[in-house]
Amino acid sequence: METSIKFYLGIDVSKSWFDVSVLKVVNYEKQPMLTEQFLNTKEGISSFQKWLEQLGVPFDENTLIVIENTGIYHRPLWEFCSKHNLPLHIGNAANIKWSLGITRGKNDQIDSKRLCNYCCKQADELKATAVLNPVFMNLKDLMTSRTRLVTQLQATKSYVKELLCTNDKALLKTLEKAHKAAIDGVEKSIAQIEKAINDLIIADEKIYRNYELIKSIPGIGSITAIYIICCTNNFANKPSGKQLASYAGVVPFEHSSGSSVRGRNKVHKMANKELKRLIHMCAVSSIRYSKEMKAYYERKKAEGKPGLSVVNAIKNKLLLRVVAVVNKQEMYVENYQNVA
Repeated sequence: METSIKFYLGIDVSKSWFDVSVLKVVNYEKQPMLTEQFLNTKEGISSFQKWLEQLGVPFDENTLIVIENTGIYHRPLWEFCSKHNLPLHIGNAANIKWSLGITRGKNDQIDSKRLCNYCCKQADELKATAVLNPVFMNLKDLMTSRTRLVTQLQATKSYVKELLCTNDKALLKTLEKAHKAAIDGVEKSIAQIEKAINDLIIADEKIYRNYELIKSIPGIGSITAIYIICCTNNFANKPSGKQLASYAGVVPFEHSSGSSVRGRNKVHKMANKELKRLIHMCAVSSIRYSKEMKAYYERKKAEGKPGLSVVNAIKNKLLLRVVAVVNKQEMYVENYQNVA
């Protein structure tokens, strides 16, 4: 009889180091869990690799690693796993936390053990995250920088407008001059980042193709298309339309229990707020410029539907179309005909 050996790893990642817990399962029998800590540097990851080799951990489908999405701190490990073909699942922190049930106590080592147990229990359902794409990560960092600069620009401009209420004209002139230099500088930085983003997209054939496909949908512009590509890792894991819409927080869910709780269907508060904001602007734009969406909005309003509910439905439609055009690899064609 062939011996079945599986290795499950849970890694708790922080800025300076990461804690690793390894569970070896031989013929469905768990062995004692081992833990170790390494620096989150190239040298630390090299030591981590040697430690795995000493334990006999295979770098193939018989091993599964689970880490939480930390934004940027887990990237060196992601790169390492991609380079060595190690199956890695980068999980949502909230999803992992809720799956653990009631817990007591917390430190890095305990968290790595909990991630290891989660990895073992959920191994059949966990999907390996796509390999790290350097171009994609650069694009994501550029988009994050752009978002921050735009936020700063809007805040500065709003403050300058508020200054108009002052009665001291000399002070107002001085402050306007000072803030104008700041505004001009931020606008110049945004333009430079947008040029770098455009150059990256054009240089990568797969990203550019999906970018053009998404932009073919009426109402969706360049920034939203790029942001969706960043959120989905250029659709590497092939999310469904409903999954993307749920991630954006535009899918209404039922809220009922027995005969006493009969709440109305509503969207969940957990969502990617930036994607939700961008797709809302796209929905408003499509109502204004797309004959189909304008007719749909007016028809639903005439039926008595609340305006925001109709806009939410349009946001859902747009995201479903995004996934459809990417899956089919065909440009969106609007063939709406008003028969009224």
